[in-house]
Amino acid sequence: MATKSTTAERAGVAAEPGTLALVCVIAWAIPGAAHFWLGRRQKGLVFFLALTALFLLGLQLHGRIFAIDLQEPLSTLAAVADLGLGLPWVIARIAGVGTGQVTALTYEYGNTFLIVAGLLNTLVVLDAFDIAMGRK
Repeated sequence: MATKSTTAERAGVAAEPGTLALVCVIAWAIPGAAHFWLGRRQKGLVFFLALTALFLLGLQLHGRIFAIDLQEPLSTLAAVADLGLGLPWVIARIAGVGTGQVTALTYEYGNTFLIVAGLLNTLVVLDAFDIAMGRK
């Protein structure tokens, strides 16, 4: 476990603007990776496992990864929420998974899991930013 001085030293180094941006990009791209990098290894592992499980469960429940469609504002909001998960979202879009199956009984549950995973990762990014700034 990291000591307070080690964590404070990392936070001081991470508080540089370029490093703060890198922390945020890493935190967005791979859930929990920035926490792991900043010395919060248990927290990073929990975030990685939990958010990845939410995302995969959402796909398994036939959820839909929404596309940005300005004609449908609620779908656009869902797409922005989905985008919050980072690389898992990018990989799923490239692989063509997450098209959703509207006739599946679990469709809405799948959508909810996918949206919540993205929104939670957005909070994880903010938490990593606060840690890097030395606020936590």
